[in-house]
Amino acid sequence: MPKKVLVIDDDPDVRLFNASVVQELGCIPLEATNGEEGQQMVAQEMPDLIVLDVMMPLQSGIRLYRALKTDTAFANIPVIILSGISPRSFMKSQEALAAFGGSEIPAPEAYLEKPADAETLSKTIAKLIH
Repeated sequence: MPKKVLVIDDDPDVRLFNASVVQELGCIPLEATNGEEGQQMVAQEMPDLIVLDVMMPLQSGIRLYRALKTDTAFANIPVIILSGISPRSFMKSQEALAAFGGSEIPAPEAYLEKPADAETLSKTIAKLIH
């Protein structure tokens, strides 16, 4: 049974690129255009892996990541953050959210800065999905 990988990014070109990499690995690519849509798709599809952008409209990847990792139904789904912001900035934002009554959450299983090349993304997905 092929693995399902949910790509969540508001940039259609990035989504297409990422979905193509997923498909080349023999996985089923699923796509969402923002965090809100992504959260709905996670609940409906229960993907095996999520590739998540951080800066998006409606619900940022920062908030979606926190929602996923604090929900026992989704906390074990590996997440690759693929973003233009640095890993340090991302983790600082998570610390700030925790300071306002949220819980501490783990770092993502992988963090790639944009633009990620196909080989790096492919190897990262393959490592986490198999």
